Amino acid sequence: MVAKVKEYPFPRVPEVAFMFLTKLRADASGADVGALLQREPYQGLYSIYIHSSPSYVDESPLFRGRRIPSQVVTWGKFNMVEAERRLLANALLDVANQRFVLLSEACIPLFNFSTVYDYLVNARHVHVEAYDTADARTRYHPDLMPEMALPDWRKGSQWFEIDRDLALEVVSDRRYFPKFRGFCRDKPCYADEHCLPTYFVIEHSGRMSNRSLTWVDWSAGGIHPNRYVRGEVTEEFLERLSRGSGECLYNGKKTTTCFLFARKFLPTSLVRLLRYAPKVMHFNP
Repeated sequence: MVAKVKEYPFPRVPEVAFMFLTKLRADASGADVGALLQREPYQGLYSIYIHSSPSYVDESPLFRGRRIPSQVVTWGKFNMVEAERRLLANALLDVANQRFVLLSEACIPLFNFSTVYDYLVNARHVHVEAYDTADARTRYHPDLMPEMALPDWRKGSQWFEIDRDLALEVVSDRRYFPKFRGFCRDKPCYADEHCLPTYFVIEHSGRMSNRSLTWVDWSAGGIHPNRYVRGEVTEEFLERLSRGSGECLYNGKKTTTCFLFARKFLPTSLVRLLRYAPKVMHFNP
């Protein structure tokens, strides 16, 4: 158990917990982010947690000791939400962790670590996407009453970023998550797109920025976003992602820095990413 401590008896430097949720092997999880973090002189300001296939044993040196006790995760099933809470629970055991970012093995960073770190630790809001549309409401079912009424129902990206206080609330909740678990027991209910967005709208809407920090490309339509391979990762493409194409609010002020990460990038893109990172993202060469 992790106590909801508001003050600590010793000075501490806030850390960022990068939590990788993947169905793949541990050494495939976060290879892009991890390889770049190794180039940065910021040990002690971040930690890495990996939820991977429980059948995988061997791990690369980069991620050794960072895999948490894991269980099978199935797309569309509630066990994906359980894996997210499992990652949060393990990351909360380190009292230095103050910001918690959920990523996949297909994510890449758009900026160097110091930029990402400053953005997160100085943010006054958490980054959870939640929207209400007619399409999203088609997945609602009256069996979710009384905990969740139709006007509360939301959909959003599963790739969230929250602070320590709300991470504690998520792992200690005994009202909404058990309701979802019971409802989703025997069917795919896409809880990863609804559970946290709905929970935050009901309980913590004032803390939300109502956006994800992870960019994805849905322009082709379908149930999965576009995937990028090695040849598509160019210097110009990465610069365009970093510059952004719109505005959002950060601590009440307009900014064009709305995304810190992007997906889906296949493992073959890592070579290009490492080549362009020093110039485009200002990582150490």
